[in-house]
Parts: sequence; C-alpha cells; structure tokens
Amino acid sequence: MCARVQPPRQLDDLANAPIRLAPGHDCSGDERAAITAEYIALMADDRMIGGEQLQPADTATTVRVAGGELLVTDGPFADTKEIFGGFYLIEAADLDEALELAARIPAARLGGSVEVRPLAER
Repeated sequence: MCARVQPPRQLDDLANAPIRLAPGHDCSGDERAAITAEYIALMADDRMIGGEQLQPADTATTVRVAGGELLVTDGPFADTKEIFGGFYLIEAADLDEALELAARIPAARLGGSVEVRPLAER
C-alpha cells in the first residue's frame, strides 16, 4: 500500500502549464481550458499519487557507460515518432482500474498513447 503524497506540481501551476498536442492536432482556447480541467481532475483523484509533465525530448541528455568511460550525448535516447511527455504514479486495485484512469488522460484521445505498467516488486 502506498502512502498518499502531495503531487509534485500544485494544481494551480498545472492550470498554467503548456499543453503539447501531437502533430496534426490543434484546439481552441476553450478546448485547451477543457483539457486542462481534465488534467486537474486527474491530479485531484485520490488514486493519483503524483505525476509531472516532462520538458520536450530535445532537452534530454543521454548517458551511457562503455568500457568504464562515460559517454554523454545531447538529445533523446533514440529517434522515435512518439515521445515520453510525462508520467503518472497511481494506486489502483487492479489492471482494469489502472486502465480506467489511463483512458481519462486527454493525450490518449488527442493523438498520443498511454502506456500502463506496474511497478517492479522488491
């Protein structure tokens, strides 16, 4: 059982965070406000432990160690069509409940996808 913690970002800050849409998707100011309200409602759900939006992929730095040598590369790990835009950590009773929460994430219907994975057990 996980303890409920304060989300890393305050809900007021989330309302001012930029919404990055998948290529080919655009929306009006009213639609953006509705999407923001959906994200705020998700963060207010008691099953939500935390989550954050990540900076764009071009701000990434990739680290590798080969032969004991540190190799640092500016940019994302690999060229892909999809990017990892953020994460949520939830507490769900089962996979069905996790999928129900995932389906509420606006990105899932706005050209993106949501991957659901359990935490590794220790």
